[in-house]
Amino acid sequence: MSSSLIKLAQARLGTLGLSVQWTSALASQLHTSAPLCRVVSGKYRITKKRDRPLTYEMANPPHYIAHRKTWNSWNASSLKDGLRRSETVLEDELIRRFMNGTWHGLVCSEIIIKRQFNHIRVAAIIKRAVTPTKMYFLLGYTEEMLSNWIQCPVTLELQTVDKFEDVVFKYI
Repeated sequence: MSSSLIKLAQARLGTLGLSVQWTSALASQLHTSAPLCRVVSGKYRITKKRDRPLTYEMANPPHYIAHRKTWNSWNASSLKDGLRRSETVLEDELIRRFMNGTWHGLVCSEIIIKRQFNHIRVAAIIKRAVTPTKMYFLLGYTEEMLSNWIQCPVTLELQTVDKFEDVVFKYI
């Protein structure tokens, strides 16, 4: 810390009636770095009317990943000396975009991708807004197309709900 900042702090603290000994001790503990406790990235802002719906995954802040939240992709390729790092990220993005496009307006939660050996399992919560016949068609179509593109078996694990409000954890 520069001497000018220490002198300024001593002058300010001296006006409060603190001795020079206290001011020098307090001035040595002052720092100009940004506080680390004000992490706001990844958190949702509270709206005035508190009408924004959040799912359980969205309601927990980012520092609760691995405690309350799950990872949206479970794989070991991002570890040190892991193979296919960039390919895994691109495949995960392809899976998410294809799912959101194929099941347009029906996905109510985040799409969780679980990789185990050569097998990919995709989990999501879907709205029950289409007929069972169409749902079975979309299920088979999605699994078949993703399996052909990624060149490994893909299995969809879907849960259904009546409406999106069944997935809402809280409103902010």
